[in-house]
Amino acid sequence: MALVVNLKSLNLSEMMENKNLIDTIDKTKLPKHIAIIMDGNGRWAQQRGEQRVFGHNNGVQSVRETAEAAAELGIKFITLYAFSTENWNRPQDEVDALMQLLVVTINSEIKTLNDNNIRLRAIGNLKGLSPQVRAELEEAMGETAENTRMDLFLALNYSGRWEITDAMKKIAEQVKSGNLTLDQINEKLISESMNAPDLPDPELLIRTSGEYRTSNFLMWQTAYTELFFSPKLWPDFRKEDLYEAIIDFQHRERRFGKTSEQIINCKG
Repeated sequence: MALVVNLKSLNLSEMMENKNLIDTIDKTKLPKHIAIIMDGNGRWAQQRGEQRVFGHNNGVQSVRETAEAAAELGIKFITLYAFSTENWNRPQDEVDALMQLLVVTINSEIKTLNDNNIRLRAIGNLKGLSPQVRAELEEAMGETAENTRMDLFLALNYSGRWEITDAMKKIAEQVKSGNLTLDQINEKLISESMNAPDLPDPELLIRTSGEYRTSNFLMWQTAYTELFFSPKLWPDFRKEDLYEAIIDFQHRERRFGKTSEQIINCKG
């Protein structure tokens, strides 16, 4: 989950290609929040005759490049779907390897996060993580809490249905205690009851590996999110792929239930 890339590892043509793509991006129309489903690590490894954990290890480079590119552009929030509640159903050796990779990566990246002025945060049922993972995560979040350039959220032991259910329980407790009436329950209150109420809804959601579904990720928040599906497996995802997704996003008309004419008139 390192966030600094060694530019010497990029050849000149790659650097020029990235520069050309960056020049195409309208910096005044950037999505404030990008959510990413990092899919395809296992298949990437299997295509190379390796164990699935080999793909997860190589996916760290993609996290590195994506986070760095987003911060450089001025994106304020990135949320990565790192481990879902359903992922506990995977083979135990893969789950153990993922947890160990998470611990090692978080522990090794606190300095890098601070050097890049990036704040680490998390959403999900963190109480369900092992004490070791929680300790490393809490330490990293505490030591990066004052950073202001970008917030990097990890969705850990997370599912959209779990988050909505958790929010409903919070609201039900307020009703039960007499601090809230049924008439006071509205969309704003539900949004404020989510894991990170200050996290704006994502304008853009990227999913890699050619799968066309959102897999229980940010279900409440993505009601009007633009979706971008990349055929690349996550370990192959690089800066230019993020740039292309943003460029595609900037060519879409976001109507939020209105007509194109209404959007044009509002701009006028």
